[in-house]
Amino acid sequence: MSIPPRPNKKQTAEGRFEQFLFASRWLMAPMYLGLVVSLAILTIIFVRETAEVLPHVLEMSADEGILSILSLIDLSLAANLMLIVIFSGYENFVSKMDLEDSTDRPSWMGKVDFSGLKLKLIASIVAISGIHLLKVFMELGHPSDHPISLDTLRYMVIVHLAFVVSGVLLALMDWLTARSNAH
Repeated sequence: MSIPPRPNKKQTAEGRFEQFLFASRWLMAPMYLGLVVSLAILTIIFVRETAEVLPHVLEMSADEGILSILSLIDLSLAANLMLIVIFSGYENFVSKMDLEDSTDRPSWMGKVDFSGLKLKLIASIVAISGIHLLKVFMELGHPSDHPISLDTLRYMVIVHLAFVVSGVLLALMDWLTARSNAH
């Protein structure tokens, strides 16, 4: 007695369900499109901030100039973070981008896995938090419309340190995982 051949997996309910699950990754595409719109919003804010600073450059003190520049750096770091999330997330979770022949393709594209994305994300958050904290420290002692209380400053430092510790712990977990996989 011979065993009947197994049906092609694509024809089974399980195969169709797996194909459906795999196709559901495209539900992420509108989210990446939304992040591109958010990137455009950040660009508009960057241009507006620059336009507001330019007429006053000759009147600014060094501290005011540094604070203005730190604000622009803060925005550019946030934009860089968004690009990393858009490109890496799309390539890791939706579809590979066929840009091999492009000379403008960033060297890290296609090489940042989920673990690397987490580390880049937390590193960017730490940098943004650090820049924001530096801006607040530089504003201490200067007259301001919104003075920062010592309690607020304390909480800002605690939150920044929480980001730093989280980043170190994530890096340590990834290092331990990579090391255990090597054995």
